[in-house]
Amino acid sequence: MQNKRPDNFWRASARLIKYTRHWIRGIVLAIVMAIGAVILQIVTPKILGKATTEIFKGVMAGTSQLKAGIAIKSFPIDFKKIGIIILEVAVLYLLASLAQLIQQIVMSRISQKIVYQLRKDLKAKMRRLPISFYDTNSNGDIMSRAVNDMDNINTMLQSSLTQMITSFFTFFGVLIMMLTISWKLTLVALATLPLSAIVVGIIAPKSQKLFGAQQAELGTLNGKIEEDYAGQSIIKTFNRENVTIEDFEESNQKYYKASWKAQFLSSFVFPLMNLIKNLDYVFVAIIGGIQVTNGQVTLGNIQAFLQYTNMFSQPITQLASLTNTIQSTIASAERIFMILDEPEMSTELADVPFDENDKAKIHFENVNFGYVPDRQLIKNFNLSVNPGEMVAIVGPTGAGKTTIINLLERFYDIDSGSIKMDGLDTRDETRPKLRSHMAMVLQDTWLFKGTIFDNIKYGKESASEEEVYEAAKMAHADTFIRQLPDGYNTILNENASNISQGQRQLLTIARAFIANPQVLILDEATSSVDTRTEELIQDAMDRLSQGRTSFVIAHRLSTIQGANNIVVMNHGQIIETGNHNELLEKEGFYADLYNSQFAGNDLA
Repeated sequence: MQNKRPDNFWRASARLIKYTRHWIRGIVLAIVMAIGAVILQIVTPKILGKATTEIFKGVMAGTSQLKAGIAIKSFPIDFKKIGIIILEVAVLYLLASLAQLIQQIVMSRISQKIVYQLRKDLKAKMRRLPISFYDTNSNGDIMSRAVNDMDNINTMLQSSLTQMITSFFTFFGVLIMMLTISWKLTLVALATLPLSAIVVGIIAPKSQKLFGAQQAELGTLNGKIEEDYAGQSIIKTFNRENVTIEDFEESNQKYYKASWKAQFLSSFVFPLMNLIKNLDYVFVAIIGGIQVTNGQVTLGNIQAFLQYTNMFSQPITQLASLTNTIQSTIASAERIFMILDEPEMSTELADVPFDENDKAKIHFENVNFGYVPDRQLIKNFNLSVNPGEMVAIVGPTGAGKTTIINLLERFYDIDSGSIKMDGLDTRDETRPKLRSHMAMVLQDTWLFKGTIFDNIKYGKESASEEEVYEAAKMAHADTFIRQLPDGYNTILNENASNISQGQRQLLTIARAFIANPQVLILDEATSSVDTRTEELIQDAMDRLSQGRTSFVIAHRLSTIQGANNIVVMNHGQIIETGNHNELLEKEGFYADLYNSQFAGNDLA
């Protein structure tokens, strides 16, 4: 991911630049400071060379006097002039350092603000995205965009951007200073430039590809480690430790080979660039020495030129390296913009007339829906649920049970038809308002890292302490909570694995109690707990359902015999409805499901 190239570099770049428009003055200031620092650093070698020239002149004058037989106490060196030169150089270096400091402070602050705004926009966008986006994109990929890609952009804005500018001006600034000293020596220095271009142009792209392969293998290895860590109990249960270790060794070996190749090839760049720079240095030193001897160039200027020779190859290497960095950064920006461009949840009103004569709490009318266009899962679905009724939805896997709940909560919008609550189409009010009337208790419990108290209170942010305690009591959770060392202040870890599955389920029921919803959605969740906890959960769910309109996704048919209406679904359609006894008397699909479950129990 970090070495991926963008699909549309210039469009993504222009869009990223738009994010900087509010801080353009600060960016311009940072760029001016960076350019100023470059200019100050470039002119100092030539100024410092004047001091060397003064010393050389004094030594040569003294030597001539000695050869002429004139006695001298010391060489006639103008130390005052040299002191002024050194002071001037010191001031220039100080100003250059100050300019660099200002540039770093300004860009650090601006880059943080830009990425802060970008991350804020991404978070706001993700709140407006439909559930379908999360169903079709992995959590790891979304997190990678929100964290790693953001860090890439931050790094580029904070350092790479100004480094690119300084490298550009350093290259041409040094070139100009070299020409002011000797155009012949400049041609000698430029003679090795094609060699530098070959090294950077050939090795760097190949190295980039290898680093891309390295990152891909690293991602595979990390995924394998995460999977093995999360599935330790299953691995041990089926005695798969050796196979798991072998798989890990294979992935580790692939990562090692990819990493070794990338590092090996990239390690050639700097030694080769240093070799070219040293060859350049030798040629300039030899030819420059001859020119000094012939009086064509001063010794100080040759000293300065040799410094410029060392400085000349650095911008080339830096610009080559920054090219890959910028490509990677724009690719990261493009990945973030892809999320920002995703279609949002529809806010368009259905404009279905309010039916004041509809006394049903929930009414599905001729509902059609499909997750994929032209592939209908729910077909002409009709269901009327009166206030206070418990409706159980049963059927085989893939029948559409969960889809009905998704449509009721408006996680997805229907393709046609209408779903009404109290006579009003659910699309004619906002999703937050609609969901404020509902609460869910799912089979897959989800609790947040934090205290038990806060997790219960999550159902109603304004709840008092007494309301939290009362909800816990109603859910049969109060007793086990108070037996914990820290009681309601017990900190749940990331997966809430420091309490049992049954205890987690009781907490989710308590969270639903405190929300006091009009409509309750229950995904039967007693399959993975002991008998005593199952009884507590079932009793708590029965309490929670009293006086409320409730939908129960039923897996164990023995738990829904008291439901007012049982809806039997298959292939997205209702094939039977009625209460438990009525459906058994029909001896249809429901009776077959019920009898097959109890036949299994009898065999057991």
